[in-house]
Amino acid sequence: MSKTALITGITGQDGSYLAELLLSKGYKVHGVIRRVAMEDEIHRLWRIKKILKDITLHSGSLESYARIFNIILKIKPDEIYHLGAQSYVDYSFEDEFSTFSMNINGTHYMLSAVKEFADSNVKFYFAASSEMFGKAKESPQHENTPFHPRSAYGISKVTGFHLVQNYREAYKLHASNGILFNHESPRRGFEFVTRKISQGVARIKKGFQKKLKLGNIKSKRDWGHAKDYVNAMWLMLQQKNGGDYVIGTGKQHTVENFAEKAFAHVGLNYRDHITIDKNLMRPAEVDSLLADYSKAKKVLKWEPKISFDDLVINMVENDLENVKE
Repeated sequence: MSKTALITGITGQDGSYLAELLLSKGYKVHGVIRRVAMEDEIHRLWRIKKILKDITLHSGSLESYARIFNIILKIKPDEIYHLGAQSYVDYSFEDEFSTFSMNINGTHYMLSAVKEFADSNVKFYFAASSEMFGKAKESPQHENTPFHPRSAYGISKVTGFHLVQNYREAYKLHASNGILFNHESPRRGFEFVTRKISQGVARIKKGFQKKLKLGNIKSKRDWGHAKDYVNAMWLMLQQKNGGDYVIGTGKQHTVENFAEKAFAHVGLNYRDHITIDKNLMRPAEVDSLLADYSKAKKVLKWEPKISFDDLVINMVENDLENVKE
């Protein structure tokens, strides 16, 4: 008998890859999407366009407990993957209130609704984030590294993390936190620095622009491919009990490294095309993130398969193919 999964944030990078993975495993896949104007709808569904006929979408807001409750009641999922959030860190500095409202209340509503269906043994996954570590006190970061978030986004994810832990311990839910470090792909949003670089490289190579504005290019991150990371999400919900897992590559690169490799792939020197814009600097910067994913390797038998170099090339090649003036 096939399992049923519900994904919030199904139109995003991770949600689209996860939906494809679950479909390949024979799941019935449902997703929650916000109701928006038709022209926005077409743009927003581009990542799942090829699988629209294979999935079922439900309109609803994460900020409506009644709607979330009714969707879960209707489809009775075996697994819930809560990926939906205001996930752009820089925007969280501009609008802390909506970031807190969606990310904290949305997670709380999901967990509360799941609790009401505890008898059905539904398994719950929460998309936590390496941004929770922020100004990390140790490197690399593991499941027991203290949190020191440096943005409203990071704070909201720490709250969600503790909500999941609390519901797991208090109500015996099968609930897991995936502490995912930076993961990218050709489906990354255009507001994120990696996609900004890959698209900028493509546009410069095609002659549509000459310069690429970036902020802090010395920031160090642990970058993997989203395709690898959604497999880790699925593995967490196949375990006997819920738990907390750091997911990353254990390798670190600067934004400058990313840009250098991206430009080199098209035969250009990044130094000729990058300008530093101080307006793109965050009020509180996270300087260095590096994952210790040894628990995931041991318990989930998970390891990243796509290298940093292949990730960069994958993104640049995609944008070279699709870039338009």
